[in-house]
Amino acid sequence: MTRLGLVIWGLIAALFLTACGVPQEALRPNPAELAQEILALDADVDIDEANRVARIAYEYPLELRVVYNVTDGPLIHNTKVNQGLRPRGLCWHWADDLEARLRQEDLQSLTLHRAIANHDNIRIEHSTVIVSAKGDNMREGIVLDPWRYGGYLYWAPVLEDERYVWEERNKVFAAKGLR
Repeated sequence: MTRLGLVIWGLIAALFLTACGVPQEALRPNPAELAQEILALDADVDIDEANRVARIAYEYPLELRVVYNVTDGPLIHNTKVNQGLRPRGLCWHWADDLEARLRQEDLQSLTLHRAIANHDNIRIEHSTVIVSAKGDNMREGIVLDPWRYGGYLYWAPVLEDERYVWEERNKVFAAKGLR
């Protein structure tokens, strides 16, 4: 295949990946629905904390989207980050930054977890933040994933996330000999 042919197929693939787009529900933020889901985690979850986490989980990634200069879908943006064309925006950047922002809230009735999926395949490894009721394990929590739709929040109960099987980050790091 000629170089021009490769370029054309690359552009077609990029168009296809970009066309996958963001689901319409992700474009219509509903922090109240997420707050209700967080409240339903446990009777001891503070309503103010649930509302703050939901609002921040929706709004802060949209700020990061601007800071990261996201103009494409996640996979294309990842390529740009890896080529040095964008400052940040890999899944673990989103997770690090969202976790750091949520930790500023000094949550008392909720626990934040970090999780990794596909840890055995670096090409598709994925990181996220999970919120659970205080004392619960991450499997009882809710995935907060801003990377999946380029800054528009995806959320779901951990066990209902059909795309990823999440594992605790510290266990993944230990298995890889990382800290």
